Amino acid sequence: MAMAFVVLGFHLSWLVGLVALLFVIMVIVITINVVYQTNQNTSEYLTDLSYRIKKGEQESFLRLPIGILFYNEKAEIAWVNPAMQRYFGKEKILGHPLKEVDETLADLIVIHQDDDNFCEISWKDKYYTFRVQKEIRAVYLFEVTEYIGYKHQYEDSRVVLGQIFLDNYDEVTKSLNDQEISRLSSYVTTTLSDWAERFKMYLKRIDEDHYFVLGYTSMLEKMEEEKFKILDEIREYTSKRNNPITLSVGIAYGGDNLTNLASQAQSNLDLALGRGGDQVVVRAKDGQARFYGGKTNPLEKRTRVRARMISQALQDLMRQSEQVFVMGHKNCDMDSIGACLGVRRIAAMNQKKCWIVLDKGNLHSDILRLLESLEDYPEIAQSIISPAEALERAINSDLLVMVDHSKPSMSVSLELYEAMANRTMIIDHHRRGEEFPQNPMLVYIEPYASSTCELITEMFEYQQKDLEPINKIEATAMLTGIIIDTKSFALRSGTRTFDAASYLRSVGADPEMSRHFTKENAKDYIQRNHLLERLELLDDNALSTGEEERIYDPVTAAQAADSLLNISGVEASFVITRRNEDTVGISARSNGKKNVQVIMEQLGGGGHLSNAATQIKDTTVAQARQDLLALLQADAEENK
Repeated sequence: MAMAFVVLGFHLSWLVGLVALLFVIMVIVITINVVYQTNQNTSEYLTDLSYRIKKGEQESFLRLPIGILFYNEKAEIAWVNPAMQRYFGKEKILGHPLKEVDETLADLIVIHQDDDNFCEISWKDKYYTFRVQKEIRAVYLFEVTEYIGYKHQYEDSRVVLGQIFLDNYDEVTKSLNDQEISRLSSYVTTTLSDWAERFKMYLKRIDEDHYFVLGYTSMLEKMEEEKFKILDEIREYTSKRNNPITLSVGIAYGGDNLTNLASQAQSNLDLALGRGGDQVVVRAKDGQARFYGGKTNPLEKRTRVRARMISQALQDLMRQSEQVFVMGHKNCDMDSIGACLGVRRIAAMNQKKCWIVLDKGNLHSDILRLLESLEDYPEIAQSIISPAEALERAINSDLLVMVDHSKPSMSVSLELYEAMANRTMIIDHHRRGEEFPQNPMLVYIEPYASSTCELITEMFEYQQKDLEPINKIEATAMLTGIIIDTKSFALRSGTRTFDAASYLRSVGADPEMSRHFTKENAKDYIQRNHLLERLELLDDNALSTGEEERIYDPVTAAQAADSLLNISGVEASFVITRRNEDTVGISARSNGKKNVQVIMEQLGGGGHLSNAATQIKDTTVAQARQDLLALLQADAEENK
């Protein structure tokens, strides 16, 4: 444009062109000078800024309260800033291997060198925010002891709510006079008050057999460290005086809403009672439950009041339903199928159609023999349907009864449970676990009972007498369930167990037919003896491990575990076998002196104090054996 302006000027006149040329030259000179001056100022500014940044970095390295350490490829200290040097005092550390200077710090660097973010560590009795930059071999350390102290103080001062219930207070005091009741009550209250005072808790008695506890999480940790020995203390003292009192405790913590905490404490107490009592359940809101105690078998209840109430409640639920579905657990056993037949008969007595949900695949020989005998009873045989058929027939107004289990994942049909979750009843004799239906309409769990068949048998006495009574095959199946679960009345048999067996015998149960159901076929007999041959004795434990690639029948494994208890000096037995291609099962039994349920729960299973099991997915028999041995070792050390 400048050149065009000059050419145009000369075109008009040489004088105008000359002026235009001089003007353009002047503008160019001024522009060059301004640009040069601007560049000069920018360069000086950037040079000054760079110097200040570099000096700031040096000052930061030297003055900030962040410890900085550089190490070389040989894990030797290359450089530290003053903030890091003060952790080592006047010791000369440059050029020395990290392991020699501080082995703990060297291990922390190795552990956290692949972390993407800062982490908190404990070092030299203080807490730090810690970061390792592996690519440049740098370590950053910032002390946060004071902050962590405030955090711990906050966590330690959070509220803990608890409820204490005397499991069998009514049963024990029923046979005592007023003076003995007063003495027993005074002892329990005084002992609990001393225990609460020792842990700086507030204890309030709200009923004859019910106490309320208020405390802080700092004290809860100490109670857990001593594993709530107060349970053993009260049980042992009262047992020596022939009035054994056991406690169930539910403790909740971790929430800011006291109403929710109280609800959680009650839920934990219910879980403790559902597991048989004599134990403590500690759990935060939406947290994992921790169990303490539970080392004794539940005491048999002498009164049948609850059985009568449950029987009447079950009748009411059935009358409100269009039809009833009943199902047991996977790998059905005689107690499970016997209980199903018992519920079907109660439904028939109340003039309701009841369907027994059964997966007929992979059934044991005793169940197959029972199903074969049921062919002579068309009405019963036609009421046995598959899970798929049950899903097609079920409607919203139906009732689902889960027998011999309380974990939905163990049900014959998880889909059927999910479809009928809001109209579900549970009848079980196993200790309740963490997995439990959310809103069951009715729960009847009695861990003292020998079997679910025993619980259901008691209900028959409270049904209408003019309706069709229980028949021979149903009574025999239920009696067989009791016989198998009690090992022919040798284990977990109370007076009510014999009463139930006597009732079933009186209504036609056939012992000869029962023996026919429980006979082993040659294959199972050989398989059980094969497992017995693989016996290992580990102190007072007996362990049998099946072959890695061989699949064993779960009932045969359970029978082998029962047989191992007959060995002198054995208090607990464990049989590990492969159940299918991706599942390994463990059957556990004890003579009552050891709690195999707690051990199985740690492996994802559950059951009774003396009868428990688990199934582990995606593992090997060898790995399951190693996991079990580790738990047995830990249990032995704890008992010592």
